[in-house]
Amino acid sequence: MLAPQTKIPFYQAVGDEEQVFDSAYRNRLPLMLKGPTGCGKSRFVEAMAAQRGRSLITVACNEDTSATDLLGRYIVKGGDTIWQDGPVTRALREGAILYLDEVSEAREDVIVVLHPLTDHRRSITIDKLNEEIKASPEFMLVVSFNPGYQKGLKELKPSTRQRFVAMHFDYPHPDIETEIVAKESQCSLEVAKKLVRFGQKIRNLKELGLTETASTRLLVDAAKLIRTGLDPRLSCDVAIIQPLTDEGDIMTALRDVAAMIF
Repeated sequence: MLAPQTKIPFYQAVGDEEQVFDSAYRNRLPLMLKGPTGCGKSRFVEAMAAQRGRSLITVACNEDTSATDLLGRYIVKGGDTIWQDGPVTRALREGAILYLDEVSEAREDVIVVLHPLTDHRRSITIDKLNEEIKASPEFMLVVSFNPGYQKGLKELKPSTRQRFVAMHFDYPHPDIETEIVAKESQCSLEVAKKLVRFGQKIRNLKELGLTETASTRLLVDAAKLIRTGLDPRLSCDVAIIQPLTDEGDIMTALRDVAAMIF
């Protein structure tokens, strides 16, 4: 859990997402963020929580994430058996913003737990405590997932999706992405422009069949390496190309693209 932020993380708005978040927060509506990996969803939530002076509790969901992990469990401490709240329970009690990242990766029992948090009840029932916990007025539920990546694997059911206000995130316009890369990495605008151009070319090479494409996050990582003196082509190789693929032919093709730019 993060304590209420004293410094607001940098986030560059690309549309109406801040206004939508504010309206959803004021109306106590749950929010779903859809979009590819590394496009700014998590940073957006961090910035929105900090702007409101709210604690942010983040859970990175995976196939092992269970309802017990989220709600809490009995543990043995100092010879005594005590109840320990999970992140969902803590968020409800404290009025925090609860962010479930890649929620569709979680087990089905987790999704069932979320349903009463996404309607007028805004509560959970913990059978082990025989207690219903109502959300504090400041509580907000935000979830994210990557529908493109999950296609054919795991999808949120329509009955779950329709409980949320939803926003689609994507990689920013090149001019905005250049500003983001430069600001986040403290690199020069010239380097940021070249990295964004490299990222754009990778995203347009659909024939390569990459599972994931060059995210803004990867571009920022490469920019940081370049700023601290690493060769630009090597920076692109280790921060962008190799994280994206292990296929030799694809790596060669991407290295050729990098060589054309740097």
